[in-house]
Amino acid sequence: MADITLKINGMEVTAPAGSTILEAARLAHIRIPTLCYLKEINEIGACRICVVEVKGARTLVTACVYPVSNGMEVWTNTPRVLAARKETLKLLLSDHDKECLSCVRSGHCELQALCQEYGVDDAHEFDGIMNKFELDTSAPHMVRDNNKCILCRRCVAACEKFQSIGVIGANNRGFKTNIGCAYDMPLGDTACVDCGQCIAVCPTGALYEKDDTDAVFAAIADPQKTVFVQTAPAVRAALGEEFGFEIGTPVEGKMAAALRRLGFDGVYDTNFGADLTILEEAHEFLERVKNGGKLPLITSCSPGWVKFCEHYFPDMTENLSSCKSPHQMQGAVMKSYLAEKKGLDPKDIVTVSVMPCTAKKFEHIRDDQDATGYPDVDIVITTRELARMIRRAGLDFANLPDEKFDDPMGEYSGGAVIFGATGGVMEAALRTAVYWLTNDDVNTPVDFTEVRGNKGIKEATYEVAGIKVRVAVASGLANARELLTKVQKGEAQYEFIEIMACPGGCINGGGQPRVSAEVRNFTDYRAKRASALYGLDKDAPIRKSHQNESLKKLYAEYLGEIGGEKAHHLLHTTYVKRGLYK
Repeated sequence: MADITLKINGMEVTAPAGSTILEAARLAHIRIPTLCYLKEINEIGACRICVVEVKGARTLVTACVYPVSNGMEVWTNTPRVLAARKETLKLLLSDHDKECLSCVRSGHCELQALCQEYGVDDAHEFDGIMNKFELDTSAPHMVRDNNKCILCRRCVAACEKFQSIGVIGANNRGFKTNIGCAYDMPLGDTACVDCGQCIAVCPTGALYEKDDTDAVFAAIADPQKTVFVQTAPAVRAALGEEFGFEIGTPVEGKMAAALRRLGFDGVYDTNFGADLTILEEAHEFLERVKNGGKLPLITSCSPGWVKFCEHYFPDMTENLSSCKSPHQMQGAVMKSYLAEKKGLDPKDIVTVSVMPCTAKKFEHIRDDQDATGYPDVDIVITTRELARMIRRAGLDFANLPDEKFDDPMGEYSGGAVIFGATGGVMEAALRTAVYWLTNDDVNTPVDFTEVRGNKGIKEATYEVAGIKVRVAVASGLANARELLTKVQKGEAQYEFIEIMACPGGCINGGGQPRVSAEVRNFTDYRAKRASALYGLDKDAPIRKSHQNESLKKLYAEYLGEIGGEKAHHLLHTTYVKRGLYK
């Protein structure tokens, strides 16, 4: 289709046909503020913050949904436009809990930033009746505070369109409208999978993860406890954003230094657990292929996906790998192998996981995640919570030196670090499975690029040692639903499937640093974070999990055979078939 020519603020702008005023303005480097708008999933023009003037239009129009046309004349910053936006912000504040100083989003709140930008300093102009809502703390991973909700419906769109779950929506009408579950059911009683994508897109402090930082500080201060911490692959690709680094800047060394200065007794890398997962999962895959086991084998690293499977595809729980996720495996090893090496009693060890994922807050309290008789992982905090701890401890993160993780769980392969990106688990598993099938570590491929990238569903077929392996990768549960429905109907056949709950994988987890709508809508931040992980993989001394010498030592000294009885007891788990409610 032909391009459209229009004028914005008196300047001629060319934009593709079908563009909105918002998109055309962006091409001209003109920013129009938004609150409710999320590209492709929440284009509803509800908040009225993006209003502009259009020549010939009787009223102000919403730029996020209004299409451009040839010869159109638009003004984005007239007194009428600025006054309308300011009035809208005042109205939003009139029914908003304005305790900003104690709000978890203070300084990172999109509503707060717009109020500062538009000089909204009289928050009491529309004083009157305010709604008062009880906090919903029923879910294991998050809190809903509707007193800070602006009804933008971004959370509703993420739950429905990213994840195809739709357990939240608008209840009641008019002034009493609020976001919640059907029949005002507590979130914890629904088939929510704890992914946190609603938290990630919320512009205010209405949604936030349950904060466990005080529990971590208390454990560190307890002289009777030895506190070990581990950090997931994706955390290093995003933590720097909390301290002013560009999106996609890897900060692994500074993160290790910060954890050590927070007072942890051992600072370990979950990448070790990722390598461990690959050995067990690749072994399980080949066993199923050779012995007629249940196929396709589906990865089990993403707890949001596992819970989704249990709720919505319970008949396919038998396809799930029995492997625990990497941090749970590593927690089990910390309280067994590491405890023995250090002469510690598991009851005196506190294991803390720093994760990009809010669903891990549920996973670590699941049944069958306590191989030593004690929880494999005691406390889970998100990337955002770690950033809060670093700030609270007064650490100058940007100027910390680069340090290494502690041994014996500091060594990892390049295959482990790409676990944080969609397709990474599949690629790492293929690197080891192909080696085991060919017994050739020199000529076998390392890069399986067909499963990389942020496309929602990816497919590939590989021929290895006479075995045809058809694989698929999905990220985002709406894509998982589409893929698995085809498998159930016999419309698609695979031997191996990787699924991650969050679109793009763990680099876009619900516990990662928040990305404003302005960045989400116009920047591929997921690709930037993934690029950091693939860069670490490319530069790694070893790139295949089975080449990890520390891992070989773990099996030789303690676990015995890969997939053996001891390894299975410590590193594998079970699942349940859930209904559509708790």
